[in-house]
Amino acid sequence: MSFRSDSSLPWTPASWRKKTASQQPTYADAGALRRAEDRLAKLPPLVFAGEARRLKRRLADVAQGQGFVLLGGDCAESFAEFSADKIRDTFRVLLQMAVVLAFSGGVPVVKLGRMAGQFAKPRTEDTETRGSVTLPAYRGDIINGLPFTAEARVPDPDRMIEAYHQAASTMNLLRAFAGGGYADLHEVQRWNLASVTQTLSADRYRDLAERISEALDFMAACGITGETAPALHETEFFTAHEALLLPYEEALTRVDSTTGDWYDVSAPFLWAGYRTLQLDGAHLEFLRGIRNPLGVKCGPALTIDELLRILDILNPENIPGRITLVVRVGADKIHTLMPPFVRAVQRTGRSVAWMSDPMHGNIKKTASGYKTSSFDDILSEVQGFLAICDAEGVWPGGIHLEMTGRNVTECTGGSVAVTEADLSHCYETHCDPRLNASQALELAFLVGDQLKALRQNHRAVVEE
Repeated sequence: MSFRSDSSLPWTPASWRKKTASQQPTYADAGALRRAEDRLAKLPPLVFAGEARRLKRRLADVAQGQGFVLLGGDCAESFAEFSADKIRDTFRVLLQMAVVLAFSGGVPVVKLGRMAGQFAKPRTEDTETRGSVTLPAYRGDIINGLPFTAEARVPDPDRMIEAYHQAASTMNLLRAFAGGGYADLHEVQRWNLASVTQTLSADRYRDLAERISEALDFMAACGITGETAPALHETEFFTAHEALLLPYEEALTRVDSTTGDWYDVSAPFLWAGYRTLQLDGAHLEFLRGIRNPLGVKCGPALTIDELLRILDILNPENIPGRITLVVRVGADKIHTLMPPFVRAVQRTGRSVAWMSDPMHGNIKKTASGYKTSSFDDILSEVQGFLAICDAEGVWPGGIHLEMTGRNVTECTGGSVAVTEADLSHCYETHCDPRLNASQALELAFLVGDQLKALRQNHRAVVEE
């Protein structure tokens, strides 16, 4: 089945430049920008077209109820805080969460990291004022610096080169972790972090790990080991980020030699953010021409007509696995706003995967000035998402979380309760609050419990 496309003009990686581009920095030196773009265009790809195609197949399975997506990582990656330990700890928590979700949900978990490219952030205002001083807003390390100084806040195109090299190093380490034995299921007992060893979730995880180890011992006795079944020894791990800074994304868009199609080789999966969904805007124009699987953030102001037109633009051929709709409306709005989205997409026969982003719609500012989210609100939005998918007859395809392997205090609540008074203890995010390792693992268990209940209910209905 084909759908109408609002974009009939020929596409090139640069055709977005004829459109209005929101959320872009203003570079003072056009020559320096061109030189940075030219350098990027000559650098090797960070990922390959085959990875994007493989992920698209996995997401097509998710849309059919044959998988669950776990997408997590930093709100915004930092140059100053870049380290192997930080990458390892986040990867390790994602592995833990994936094991919990797979064990409970009974389906494969597709693992994506907000890593190796999540350097740019959209902002509500172009400027920031402190006292009597007004400066350009911080837009992520790929654009300008966090310190509130005139020098740091000047957009610098050479930061794109530094972002590329940090992304390349991150990709190298993630590939080593995923394929070099660190992700071996036999190591499941060793993935625990010191920051979560004294929590209820840690106790549940240890119990689960023991059950997995027993199952692996039985499989080994039957001749099934990491040598005979590579899936026990390694894991698939993909990266993802918002396609926000268009000069960077264009410079890393290449023709695949095997198919002749264009792919953005900065990551296998890219998403269009809530603030860049203008129907005639530059971001949708860029994304419509690349063949990567794409996400679309569905926020509270998005209308049904806009959503359907976005699908016309990005996926006129209705290719399975191409589009994941990421709902981020807030716990107080999920039951009102999400069902009409689902019904409209179902009514028009489009193939999509559904995902919940419970982070961005639940951010509040405390009296002391910290941006934070309540664990209870985050959980409530995910639970609402799962219940709505079940009621509307679509598979709940995944969750998209801002989280870290570090023991930060940025979101309140959880079984090891972080209070508003605790926020100042370890508040490290450059933009939005993240779940810490304990909160992330706890959420995985709670989501896994609900997935298990949904699966059992579905089985009971089928047997009747």
